[in-house]
Amino acid sequence: MADLLPEHPEFLWRNPDPAPSYDAVIVGGGGHGLATAYYLAKNHGLTNIAVLERGWLAGGNMARNTTIIRSNYLWDESAGIYEHSLKLWEQLPEELDYDFLFSQRGVMNLAHTLGDVRESMRRVNANVLNGVDAEWLTPEQVKELCPIINIGDDIRYPVMGATYQPRAGIAKHDHVAWAFARKCDEMGVDIIQNCEVTGFIKDGNRVVGVETTRGRINAGKVGLSAAGHSSVLAGLAGFRLPIQSHPLQALVSELFEPVHPTVVMSNHVHVYVSQAHKGELVMGAGIDSYNGYGQRGAFHVIEEQMAAAVELFPIFARAHLLRTWGGIVDTTLDASPIVSTTPIDELYVNCGWGTGGFKGTPGAGYTFAHTIATGEAHPLNAPFALERFETGHLIDEHGAAAVAH
Repeated sequence: MADLLPEHPEFLWRNPDPAPSYDAVIVGGGGHGLATAYYLAKNHGLTNIAVLERGWLAGGNMARNTTIIRSNYLWDESAGIYEHSLKLWEQLPEELDYDFLFSQRGVMNLAHTLGDVRESMRRVNANVLNGVDAEWLTPEQVKELCPIINIGDDIRYPVMGATYQPRAGIAKHDHVAWAFARKCDEMGVDIIQNCEVTGFIKDGNRVVGVETTRGRINAGKVGLSAAGHSSVLAGLAGFRLPIQSHPLQALVSELFEPVHPTVVMSNHVHVYVSQAHKGELVMGAGIDSYNGYGQRGAFHVIEEQMAAAVELFPIFARAHLLRTWGGIVDTTLDASPIVSTTPIDELYVNCGWGTGGFKGTPGAGYTFAHTIATGEAHPLNAPFALERFETGHLIDEHGAAAVAH
């Protein structure tokens, strides 16, 4: 049976019918929803919980990302929550008793102009002040860490250096979801698939349950963790979220022997590349500029990111594209998430992670669980309250999030 588990994740948890009521309902069965349920049970003793997923478990953005994990963000607030998340990542394989292939192979962010260099060094210094491991690499050190990269000065945007976070890396997204789901199930959490939320039941200004395609479910508290569709759910509940949903696409090549030892990101030529455990090259770029809920993107984005990849890695010209896919990212005006109470009592929201949701999985779950359980923000997610868009206390991370990651 143990040998079957990775190929047959349905053996890892029950598939119960929904109960009439729960102490808390989490809407969204991706990484953030599962992590929230896990930390509600582990840290706050709430086990009468349901995680509702309209499709199959972790079949949304959790299955449609490029698995990069890092914490080298510029602003104190962002560095705080992402570094907390990275520290949780480092202990989760043992804590969840599941090898989800967490590989701390480091992440490099390339600089191609003098402006890039100044901004990158600023970020390195800010990271060091916040206790985040970060260093500046010369072009020669970049080449030493990643021998296949082109550091010549005869290309459009020569490599002038890079920031480097050694503790950063990647993990296997499906296995992360299965690891959380198994532990949630062991603690009594109901994971209910094929259960779409179609409305909210309120008593005055307080949410008391949800309407679903599998009937009414009463709930003491409701947490929204549905990424790109969060604004749709908020609309059903009667309030608006300051997010926009965009397609975000990525792709993989055929399988290769190990050739790419780290993760390389470039905002300027707009591509990032890692090599998955099986051997495929995983590449992505920025979001498609239009709003939409389609899980695929425009061809010109792929064309541009391929041109950028071949410029940085000439050897990739020999690679064949195997498949592409798209996710639906929820972006805020300041490129930072919302982990917050809402205008509706006992209704909470975790959204707006944009292209950084996977790396924030445990940190989001940890802080969102605290907010749901106590009704108060955790110090790490307090800056990411919904009210900041009214007060003007924005956390502008566009510099760290200009390229999908």
